Amino acid sequence: MAFVGSGPVVEELDAQFWRVLEPLVYHGATAEFVIPAGFRTDFASVPRALVWLVPRYGIYTRAAILHDYLRSSNVVSVADADGIFRRCLREFRVSIPRRYMMWAAVRLGSRLRGANLGDIALVVVIAIPSLVFLAIPVTVVTVFLLLFWLVELVFWGFGRLARRTAAPPPKPQMKTA
Repeated sequence: MAFVGSGPVVEELDAQFWRVLEPLVYHGATAEFVIPAGFRTDFASVPRALVWLVPRYGIYTRAAILHDYLRSSNVVSVADADGIFRRCLREFRVSIPRRYMMWAAVRLGSRLRGANLGDIALVVVIAIPSLVFLAIPVTVVTVFLLLFWLVELVFWGFGRLARRTAAPPPKPQMKTA
């Protein structure tokens, strides 16, 4: 049960999406999954405020691409796709806390699609300890991301004001004797 070959060969499409250029093959417990060339992925779907904790790509990139493929192709159930994702994270030796945090996030996302208000309230009550644990660092990182954006905006503005068009240099004068 593992991926065949080396890392993925991808091409950046824009700031969020990538295209797989060579097929990726994963041998599961009972089936083989082939992610075709041309498949579009966003790697790990991590909210911007949490990228400091779980980057969008890393040792688990192939697992994230496989999960995206399994969810979009419907070759297995949503729960199985999430379980295969967790198995891949284990195979890549992602640490236990990070592995379960990533798996819980994809399971939560799967469970909340089409959920009613009661289901959402139950998830919030269960998630409160995690939210308390993450609230301070998420707030700090978000504030500093906004501050950094503001600094970039100010420097961009000064750059636009300071940009001048230079006059062409004078032509050299030819002296004749």
